[in-house]
Amino acid sequence: MHTLVFLSTRQVLQCQPAACQALPLLPRELFPLLFKVAFMDKKTVVLRELVHTWPFPLLSFQQLLQECAHCSRALLQERPSTESMQAVILGLTARLHTPEPGASTQPLCRKHVLRVLDMTGLLDDGVEQDPGTMSMWDCTAAVARTCIAQQQGGATEPGPAPVPVEVRVDLRVNRASYAFLREALRSSVGSPLRLCCRDLRAEDLPMRNTVALLQLLDAGCLRRVDLRFNNLGLRGLSVIIPHVARFQHLASLRLHYVHGDSRQPSVDGEDNFRYFLAQMGRFTCLRELSMGSSLLSGRLDQLLSTLQSPLESLELAFCALLPEDLSFLARSPHAAHLKKLDLSGNDLSGSQLAPFQGLLKASASTLLHLELTECQLADTQLLATLPILTRCAHLRYLGLYGNPLSMAGLKELLRDSVVQAELRTVVHPFPVDCYEGLPWPPPASVLLEASINEEKFARVEAELHQLLLASGRAHVLWTTDIYGRLAADYFSL
Repeated sequence: MHTLVFLSTRQVLQCQPAACQALPLLPRELFPLLFKVAFMDKKTVVLRELVHTWPFPLLSFQQLLQECAHCSRALLQERPSTESMQAVILGLTARLHTPEPGASTQPLCRKHVLRVLDMTGLLDDGVEQDPGTMSMWDCTAAVARTCIAQQQGGATEPGPAPVPVEVRVDLRVNRASYAFLREALRSSVGSPLRLCCRDLRAEDLPMRNTVALLQLLDAGCLRRVDLRFNNLGLRGLSVIIPHVARFQHLASLRLHYVHGDSRQPSVDGEDNFRYFLAQMGRFTCLRELSMGSSLLSGRLDQLLSTLQSPLESLELAFCALLPEDLSFLARSPHAAHLKKLDLSGNDLSGSQLAPFQGLLKASASTLLHLELTECQLADTQLLATLPILTRCAHLRYLGLYGNPLSMAGLKELLRDSVVQAELRTVVHPFPVDCYEGLPWPPPASVLLEASINEEKFARVEAELHQLLLASGRAHVLWTTDIYGRLAADYFSL
């Protein structure tokens, strides 16, 4: 439902030229709703003028495009419209090229007080978008082009220099876009348009390029560094990590393919690992650490003991963890603070099961998100863990995809999880009952690649749905979709 104020605002914006003329006469309290409606309805002329004459120091997408009292639609959960994003950028450019009031001969207009344009938080789920929407890279490119053009073109009208505007963005960069983004960051230094990166995601970027980019970022703005598909190894990481450690406000560090296998030690490897640990000890605000596909067997205690503060999110997918790693984590100060835990790809079916249960018990009071994809958990292990799992009273998400569970095991999980009032999503595997001729125990690769009997699975889905209805839990999503936007980001927990 929309409020009368929302409907009236939408009506006002139907005639864009008239709405632009009326902006100086409207109460500034209406501008946030005007922005949301114009962004939603692609009223690009009005949107550009709203940014051009914005009467507040801050224009924040996260504040303006969320669900509000007048409209329940949360635009941040949708891919942004290309037209609307371009209109915002054009409005910003127009503002920078317009003299401040007092030097203008135009009629009465508002004082330009905009100091920060916060464009962070836009949806980027990795799914191909239609031509009418922008991906994170599209947004990065559009803002970067504006920075470069501003530096090259300078002011176009006489009068006082424009008041600088800080543009906060989430940046995504790869080999193809590196040079372009580096130029944009260099151009923003000393420019009226100052580019500030909140979250940096670098994919398949050479080590020297990663370092060069980090050196250009504002140490006061960055909260996350995410290095993907770089296969740095310890040697490469020992070069990059001191440049990351200078970001004292960094809250999230996501690294992959960090190899530190104690079973095949080398002098250089040990030196690099010790240096990496020393640099990790410099972070004072780190709350999330992701070390996916890093060989950390028997070394988790060394890694986590260096950190100054307890973590709230820890991702250790495919890290070949040993029982002693899980035992240490269960006893560490981190366990009692964990909101998100990802142990995917670690075999929890044998000697790791008891330490895992101890870890689950230690984190039960805080855990919101638990990912256990491909952990070789069969019915026996699941049923033994259920009494502890159901103590996680605040759990919202449980990921069990790729585990050899039967329909009987899933039904038991559904019945027992009724006590978890905050649970909203369970990503479960296709039951082993739905496969033909599975080897036992089935490797995860077989479960992921083998064909299932669609008729049997349809009956399974129907039965699960009936059980949810009977238990008053129809609002809980039980799904096999691992590619949907279901796993929560740490900062959204």
